[in-house]
Amino acid sequence: MLGNEQNPGVITNAIKMLFTSKRELEEASKGASHVQISIEMLEIYNEQVRDLLGEKKGNAGYTPLNISLTSNEVVGNVIHRAADEGEVLTLLGKAQKRRCVKATKSNSESSRSHLIFTLNYNVYRGSELQKTSKLSICDLAGSERLSKSESHGEALKEAQHINLSLSTLSNVIEKLQQKSSHIPYRESKLTFLLQNSLGGDSKTLAIVCCNPMAEHFQESTCSLRFAQKLNKVELKALGRIDC
Repeated sequence: MLGNEQNPGVITNAIKMLFTSKRELEEASKGASHVQISIEMLEIYNEQVRDLLGEKKGNAGYTPLNISLTSNEVVGNVIHRAADEGEVLTLLGKAQKRRCVKATKSNSESSRSHLIFTLNYNVYRGSELQKTSKLSICDLAGSERLSKSESHGEALKEAQHINLSLSTLSNVIEKLQQKSSHIPYRESKLTFLLQNSLGGDSKTLAIVCCNPMAEHFQESTCSLRFAQKLNKVELKALGRIDC
């Protein structure tokens, strides 16, 4: 998602593109308009939302954040206004080091949480807000077969939460595909926070990674089936979503 200097990732390229857009818009308006960019970095760990830009609370780790029941937004997290892409990349590096990552039998560096990077892009003319938009990039933790990862104790609890939230996301996608009148966003923190990315005037892109090794055939098959389900979601007629 982040990549490196030689091969920048999705998040890095998106940041550079949006700051280039900011400069072009401000230059074209000859100073009449300005763009304000701010970022948020959250992780969902064991069904708790944590702020990766916030301060740690002693040895107990990060204090879980609340979610507003009226607007599927996190309450009390740090929203950092950024002047340039370098500042954002520095904060990303800081947040990435705070993310919960552990070794399992399947992966030497296994993400134990879902990460949500949000960039808010607001266009002002003078002091008046003209346009507002949001880019959210979610790095999902991979699902695990417990017999293969040999997770136990705290790692087992983490794997169960990861698998349950991914199952809920799959269920939400299925309901969207069926054009159901009720979409179960609230059944997990992950889908609740991604609700704005799956409806309204949003456009959504899913990048699904597969491993070519035969020993990971089952995991790759599950990933491709999930991708197939995503690809069948069509709400273009309603002007709401593009998967």
